[in-house]
Amino acid sequence: MTRKDNAAYYDDFAAWYERERHHGYHAHIDRLQVGVAKPLCLGKDILEIGCGTGMILKEIAPFTRSAVGLDISRGMLEHARNRGLNVVEGSATDLPFPDASFDAVYSFKVLAHVEAIEQAMREVARVLRPGGKAALEFYNKHSLRYVIKRLKPAHKVSETTTDEQVYTRYDALGDVRRYLPPTLRVDGVRGIRVFTPFAQVHQVPAVGSALRLAERVARDQKLTARLGGFMVVMVERI
Repeated sequence: MTRKDNAAYYDDFAAWYERERHHGYHAHIDRLQVGVAKPLCLGKDILEIGCGTGMILKEIAPFTRSAVGLDISRGMLEHARNRGLNVVEGSATDLPFPDASFDAVYSFKVLAHVEAIEQAMREVARVLRPGGKAALEFYNKHSLRYVIKRLKPAHKVSETTTDEQVYTRYDALGDVRRYLPPTLRVDGVRGIRVFTPFAQVHQVPAVGSALRLAERVARDQKLTARLGGFMVVMVERI
């Protein structure tokens, strides 16, 4: 299957991206991610790397001093701008901002698709102010989600594209530590999607409500957080 570059893939995905994001599993994942990022961002100058259509940024921005989102996809950014959000086009590996521009940075569902990940981490460190915090999400190779993804067929993101046509990497926490420059220090881990085997189980009323409760608790627990399919590594700029 032919791989697409990230900009083309997400431009193609843009029209379909929000079809299932306003309810059920996807809305729950977004709420869990907002719950991780928001405490870092209150009253601060913040950056979201890979803001997409602005689903997370619209929830965070009202509580900040200033908020900007960055994405590589013009198609995604069009939707974010229609929400009235401050967004710019750019790459995670070459952030178009001066040094020490932000108090907090966060990124969800993006860094697993950045091949030059060490360069992206250097850019996070560069734009963070000393003492600044970041919440950086990676796809976890030690998770139930990883097992399920290996067994499932490709998922269509448009009429012509599947999710197997974009570069994707799965990491362990040790891998992430190696990607970080010396100026970024790991300050904890949050785990999102620890128990959910596949999205459809959230449509079953009793099962879905129990899973959502379990996922909220597991996100912040030291033993379960490292098993999250989405592993959010919390870092501090030294």
